[in-house]
Amino acid sequence: MPTNLVFVFADQMRGHDMGCAGNPQVQTPNLDAMAADGVRFTNAVSTCPVCTPYRASLLTGRFPLSNGMCMNDVRLPTTETSIAHVLGDAGYDTAYVGKWHLDGPYRGGFTPPGPRRQGFDYWAAADCCHNYMRSWYYRDTPEPIWIDGYDADHFTDLTIEYMRAHRDRSFSLFLSWGPPHNPYEVMPEEYKIHDPADMLLRDNVPPGGERVAREHYAGYYSHVTALDRNIGRMRAALEELGIAEDTLFVFTSDHGDMLQSHGYNEKQLPYEESILVPFLAAQPGTISGGQVSETLLNVTDLMPTLLSHLDIACPGTVEGQDLSFALTGAPGQEPTSAFLANPTPFRPHMEIPGWRGVRTKTHTYVRAVEGPWMLFDNVADPYQQHNLVDKPEFAALQSELDAELNRRLEELGDEFLPVAEYCDRFRFLLAPGGHPVHFTEPGVHDPINERG
Repeated sequence: MPTNLVFVFADQMRGHDMGCAGNPQVQTPNLDAMAADGVRFTNAVSTCPVCTPYRASLLTGRFPLSNGMCMNDVRLPTTETSIAHVLGDAGYDTAYVGKWHLDGPYRGGFTPPGPRRQGFDYWAAADCCHNYMRSWYYRDTPEPIWIDGYDADHFTDLTIEYMRAHRDRSFSLFLSWGPPHNPYEVMPEEYKIHDPADMLLRDNVPPGGERVAREHYAGYYSHVTALDRNIGRMRAALEELGIAEDTLFVFTSDHGDMLQSHGYNEKQLPYEESILVPFLAAQPGTISGGQVSETLLNVTDLMPTLLSHLDIACPGTVEGQDLSFALTGAPGQEPTSAFLANPTPFRPHMEIPGWRGVRTKTHTYVRAVEGPWMLFDNVADPYQQHNLVDKPEFAALQSELDAELNRRLEELGDEFLPVAEYCDRFRFLLAPGGHPVHFTEPGVHDPINERG
């Protein structure tokens, strides 16, 4: 029987926030066990670190300027070829559970069966909700199904039910959790296992942000541990069903979370806290345990990598690279950099410029339309506290990385235009001053989220 795929991703979880990634504060015994049983990538990044752009790139293998998904709350065109389309054509049952966030500005809206589901047959999803104790989802009718309790637990229950019902067929299932995305305090009381006073902060949290950061860390880490428990439940179910060796199990996140690092919250920025994500893969008998891969893995690489591992041809529309060799530790041609981009920053980061960048195994280089913006040595300066841009002693390095960025821009046909020009191209709304308007600004009527 062909290999199954279970692809699980959190929302807004940083790559360094697991025990196996060197963080002793957060309790992740099941993720640590998964890393011990499989492969952990240390350089997995989110191209455009925000929800909708990531999800569009995950499903299509294409960059935001190619599929038009540069900001939140826009609808993925039904003309795109998704990984679910390809898997369905290959004979797989296809399923999506949890947060979708690819169907436009009405986060409480119903995504009907058909093209807007992008090839997924089984459906237990809602576009976007972060009230984890008062959440809902839809099946195939527009009546919402309200969840009693922590929604990540319920979506995990649905996932296990699906795997049990499909144990004798080839299936692919994508599970998208809302946590550990803020609000950090919305969870069952028994899940709140951290005291803010005990939280050790990253070195780049500036003075004045410590109190808020400690409160956020405590809830964020508690969410991560809650998700970790559910990872354990799913892996145990695969073993119980006797299909663990027949299933590629993946865990990652759509982007990270600044959590007051450099004085910022949330994402959209090219700092490590925003772009670096966890990526673990396990399949007993196929992927050797305890591997740590430094291969640069971008979200656009996931579709060709997963399809190749499943021995399924990848469509020519995909812009990512097949890195399936890195799952098993085999030799292969690695990318020299991961491309980064935020063409249209929006609330709450409208003050930052549109930017492009490259991340190598050792450095991050970022340019705004106006010119070079950031250059960090991530080995010598892991908290990115010393910007090396335009320093004479690093001129050769900056020139080398600038050339690498230009190569990637040319390869993608990215003209690197001002923000307003992309807003015009993709029909994003502009506020006074020329900033993109987040589509769920106050005034957009979304009755189910208002009820929730």
